[in-house]
Amino acid sequence: MTAAVLIARNGPVELCTQAFGDPDAPPVLLVMGAAASMMWWPDRFCEALAEGGRRVIRFDHRDTGASTTNPPGPAAYAVEDLADDVLAILDAYGLTRAHLVGMSLGAFVSQLVALRDPDRVSSLTLIAAEPLGGEDAPGPSMSEAFLAHFATLDDVDWRDESAVGAFLGRIAELSSSPARGVDRAVTDERIAREFARSRNLRSAFNHATVGGDFDHWDLREIAAPTLVIHGAHDPVLPLANGEAIGRRIPGARLHVLPDAGHELHGDDLDVIAAQILAHTASNRPSGRG
Repeated sequence: MTAAVLIARNGPVELCTQAFGDPDAPPVLLVMGAAASMMWWPDRFCEALAEGGRRVIRFDHRDTGASTTNPPGPAAYAVEDLADDVLAILDAYGLTRAHLVGMSLGAFVSQLVALRDPDRVSSLTLIAAEPLGGEDAPGPSMSEAFLAHFATLDDVDWRDESAVGAFLGRIAELSSSPARGVDRAVTDERIAREFARSRNLRSAFNHATVGGDFDHWDLREIAAPTLVIHGAHDPVLPLANGEAIGRRIPGARLHVLPDAGHELHGDDLDVIAAQILAHTASNRPSGRG
């Protein structure tokens, strides 16, 4: 399936996007996590959603992939700006609203959009998510091994594909479920695509410093129908985070992936796609005004 490329703009920021499927089908916008471009949404996952009758849009966050990239360092933007990027992409496609599917940081951003701009959100799917506000959830739980590996960030030669592959591959290992281990073939393919198309892979880790003023938001005010998908063995954002979201968003439904970590493992893609198709089928207003 061919994906059409469109550059969306939020002021001076250019956001590289790709769309799959029928332009008149209900739109689903995929919002990836920190330090990851749209390539971490696998092609076959996007195609499965498109074949299920959805218009699927994925995009590179700022500082990732082919989108506007700042020099490495503290993020020159906040979570609110990432939420504005989502709205800019909807505007670029002429969409008044869409189903948002966010993973990790992308799920955090999607919660903010649903609270701040509820008329733009048809439904929410939150994968491996931390609750906005988070007072009744544990939040991130990075292992000592993960933190020690992350501390070597500036020791990597980001021009060396093998060095980059080893660094990012180790992050994938540390994020995977100990019950199953990393999906090495899928991970290596995604890293190779990242290396080939990113303007500066080191800059993607600017996301680690992104902040914002969001503690005053209350997830109980989210009106969008919400599906929460979480791995039972997530070592980065433990399952208690997904459970907290399920308690706090009215009517939210939690689906636990029994063998998953903080990842989109190849073995889970069909299940996740089926869950999203069912969720968006029951909440399918048109995306165009």
